[in-house]
Amino acid sequence: MKTKGNQKTKINIVTLGCSKNLVDSEVLFTQLKGNGMNVSHESSKDDSNVVVINTCGFIDNAKQESIDTILRYVEAKEAGVVDKVYVTGCLSHRYKDDLEKEIPLVDSWFGTNELPRLLKTLKADYKHELVGERLLTTPAHYAYLKIAEGCDRPCSFCAIPLMRGKHESRPIEELVLQAQNLARKGTKELILIAQDLTYFGLDIYKKRNLAELLDKLADVEGIDWIRLQYAYPSGFPLDILDVMKNRPNVCNYLDMPLQHGSSEMLKIMRRGIDRPKTEELINKIREKVPNVALRTTLIAGHPGETEEMFEEMYYFVEKMRFDRLGIFQYSHEDQTHSFSMPDDIAPEVKQERTDIIMELQQQISQELNQQKIGNTYKVLFDRKEGGYFIGRTEHDSPEVDNEVLVSAEQYVRLGDFANVKINQAEEFDLYGTVVS
Repeated sequence: MKTKGNQKTKINIVTLGCSKNLVDSEVLFTQLKGNGMNVSHESSKDDSNVVVINTCGFIDNAKQESIDTILRYVEAKEAGVVDKVYVTGCLSHRYKDDLEKEIPLVDSWFGTNELPRLLKTLKADYKHELVGERLLTTPAHYAYLKIAEGCDRPCSFCAIPLMRGKHESRPIEELVLQAQNLARKGTKELILIAQDLTYFGLDIYKKRNLAELLDKLADVEGIDWIRLQYAYPSGFPLDILDVMKNRPNVCNYLDMPLQHGSSEMLKIMRRGIDRPKTEELINKIREKVPNVALRTTLIAGHPGETEEMFEEMYYFVEKMRFDRLGIFQYSHEDQTHSFSMPDDIAPEVKQERTDIIMELQQQISQELNQQKIGNTYKVLFDRKEGGYFIGRTEHDSPEVDNEVLVSAEQYVRLGDFANVKINQAEEFDLYGTVVS
């Protein structure tokens, strides 16, 4: 049954893509709640008459998922299940004109920086007093903290600057306030995200200022872990390693997407760094913070990637022995520099190269995890599933990294820390028992 009028309106926000999108949805969620509106995030019930889809436009698979989701809700609108369908986020920002023509039943399209206009369309006011406040869609004990928006890097394959604009750092005082508000509500882990963490501060402080931000966030009472994701290797500010080493609540963890291990391919990708300098940086990081866990992501099948370049990437991974690694198949994105090059690597070759790297990483991860048997780690527990309490060490980020499993016969509170002794290890999972 359809509902009419603002009093009866129920809004469901659907989020696709990365953690940066999730933060945007949480801000929208908070603003709508602050206006007294009935709103949910990814509700499993079909009782919302207004749907807002926050889309991803990063690579082909993500774009297709976004389009499929939009079409699903458009069909629901045609069937009378929902009244309004609004679309925001990266895909909408990048392809708005084309999408309006192709999917005319969407009521309105919004870009990544059009929150006030979206709120106005939803008959809500933008409440400035809610800046710094956020209702979480993640479990309360961890939260993503977006420290900057956009990117100034010239990577040849990446369309993010087209969707998110130029790099724009958030003021340190604003971020500290957000952290304090989150801590008061029970958040124990902050996961710092941006298109490029290491660029933080260059626009507003005229220097790379991530180290100072980390130091100030580490002072926030109640924050036990601070985790760094998406650090760019070229121009990496080494002073953040001093903070990581000296502040116990800054996790010995660094997510640094390197994209490739061939100097020639890195040049084609416009990454501003070659393999020797990359290896030198990794060695410096490990020397400064011996217990650091390094996560990286790579791309297979970029235009011009020869068998020799791929082999160089393979040996690079074999030599560097990353703690965590993911690899994506190249996606040919229009309006990027790489799009001017022929997409000359066959899909089956991209898949084969991806599989080869992941098989290597599986072996490396298995060997590194075996070394953890008998050791005791501080573990933050996220959920209970299939007879196990499941948590993470400081070396693991939610959803993408290894997990620690403890039998449900031993009780632990979700959202709490416990010391766990590891007694069994697999490629991507550790099993242990809680110790006092």
